[in-house]
Amino acid sequence: MASLADRVRGNGRIAAGLLLNLLVSICIVFLNKWIYVHHGFPNMSLTLVHFVVTWLGLYACQKLDIFAPKSLPPSKLLLLALSFCGFVVFTNLSLQNNTIGTYQLAKAMTTPVIIVIQTLFYKKTFSVKIQLTLIPITLGVILNSYYDVKFNFLGMVFAALGVLVTSLYQVWVGAKQHELQVNSMQLLYYQAPMSSAMLLVAVPFFEPVFGEGGIFGPWSLSALLMVLLSGVIAFMVNLSIYWIIGNTSPVTYNMFGHFKFCITLFGGYVLFKDPLSINQGLGMLCTLFGILAYTHFKLSEQEGSKSKLVQRP
Repeated sequence: MASLADRVRGNGRIAAGLLLNLLVSICIVFLNKWIYVHHGFPNMSLTLVHFVVTWLGLYACQKLDIFAPKSLPPSKLLLLALSFCGFVVFTNLSLQNNTIGTYQLAKAMTTPVIIVIQTLFYKKTFSVKIQLTLIPITLGVILNSYYDVKFNFLGMVFAALGVLVTSLYQVWVGAKQHELQVNSMQLLYYQAPMSSAMLLVAVPFFEPVFGEGGIFGPWSLSALLMVLLSGVIAFMVNLSIYWIIGNTSPVTYNMFGHFKFCITLFGGYVLFKDPLSINQGLGMLCTLFGILAYTHFKLSEQEGSKSKLVQRP
């Protein structure tokens, strides 16, 4: 009975983590889009604000004894910090140069890329049923990409780079937590300032720092408040991503991400008048079918594994 109660509590925590990630992820997509459209705040500078606020939030949590820092060698976190920078920069550039629908559907390709990486480099196996659920998801991406009237070369380049770097980042987030025996807060506490320092060096080469359009330019109070709010939400997004991947898997996190895409696709149509064609609607339905199939097969496999463990003498 105790093990059953523990399992229920564990599932409840995972559901709460997924719900938090759902809410803050949807908020940050629309808030960042609003900042780009209405204020023109520079992309990399916004990412730098996100990193700094994430580290300050974790520093406050550490001072409040919410978690205890663990000493980690910087060399073990270097690639993770670089991929973190690339993950946020390229996904923000994709959002800036694509409609929200195209941005979300391109991100759907992260799941098959993660499966390929884990199969080739981490010797992880996936059942044929799980692999087949990628077909409707990929079909949804093809439907949108082929017929999308807002297709542009630069936006698709940023989307493709975002998919590759995001896949590597998410695989490494899970691998590093197990390899270094740390939790999500302990890992992000050391990695966020490293990524902030890297981006601080890079920003002056791509964007103005002072004057009109620079991070220290003459921004209105409303713009600064929006940027600060975006940073606070980014802190919650980053923390929830680390926690979910550490407690489930990169593939499960991505499958949940496909559900978020359906909501943001509709939101982009309502808030920003992004076109929502019949083809995008069909793509959304295909993706939803893939998510439901993955969830069904994954739960069936988990129940089968539990049954085998119970039957062992």
